[in-house]
Amino acid sequence: MRTFDADALECLAAIVEEGGFERAAVRLSITQSAVSQRLRSLEAQVGTVLLVRSRPLRPTTAGRLLIKHAVQLRLLRADLENDLHELTPGANAQREEDRISIAVNADSIATWALPALSHLVHDGLPLEIITDDQDFTHEWLREGQVLGCVTTLKQALRGCKVMALGDMHYVAVANREYAQAQCPQGLTPHNFRQIPFIAFNRKDDLQAEFVGGALGLRRVALSQRFVPSTEGQVHAVLSGWGASVVPQMLVQSRIDSGELVNLVPAFSLPVSLYWHCWNLSSDVIDRLTKALEAGARASLGKPSKPVSHKITPRSTK
Repeated sequence: MRTFDADALECLAAIVEEGGFERAAVRLSITQSAVSQRLRSLEAQVGTVLLVRSRPLRPTTAGRLLIKHAVQLRLLRADLENDLHELTPGANAQREEDRISIAVNADSIATWALPALSHLVHDGLPLEIITDDQDFTHEWLREGQVLGCVTTLKQALRGCKVMALGDMHYVAVANREYAQAQCPQGLTPHNFRQIPFIAFNRKDDLQAEFVGGALGLRRVALSQRFVPSTEGQVHAVLSGWGASVVPQMLVQSRIDSGELVNLVPAFSLPVSLYWHCWNLSSDVIDRLTKALEAGARASLGKPSKPVSHKITPRSTK
């Protein structure tokens, strides 16, 4: 079995994560020339190109495999640091490149996930949270760039295990003045086309899914504006940009105060969330899993259909 230089693997990962050679050099505290040299050496050892020199830079299939290996090495180092810290408290200084990355959907970050993970960060876990739409966070795990993700995907990815977290409920809201002027009767089959909806980004189909479910429509075409932040969507609604479908727990206090209006008070859309992570024996993964499970239990609705899948990793020989 071939062995690969850990510094070269980390260099490859840094180039992709930072989006370029210059920023990777700054992160690793080496010259840009040294970054290029490490990459060339690794490509020569593997015998193939590891990066597509496009904008943004993209790893090849071989590159993704090596990045996943680099992330797994980070996990091993984090587990070792954790064990050593128990024996020698205060001696767990960690390097920038040893950070532990997970992907979490933006709505969870804006509501329950950060409080759930807070004690791990205070304990010294070098955590990096990558955000994406809840239907796409699993792609970061599939490509090996993170060790776990919160997503709407139910089926476990190969080599991973999955745990149901619970249901996040969504409501459609507008500010009071906008609702009184544009939709005093709430959201109806006759007025939804005239109301601009504030979506997270072009991948976000939650707005259309909510309107279809609330109004009993099979096909929904909406006028949309895009704000790539959950809190930003709420601020856009407060500013009178239109309506938006957002987590109920994020806006319930503003609904209660009358600042926002629930446009369909008799309906909320439940979205089931799942935690996927590598199927490895790891104290770090176990701590992350327990923290997210506890946070979800305290904040989310019970899972609609409890699920627990596990797929054994393929042989690496």
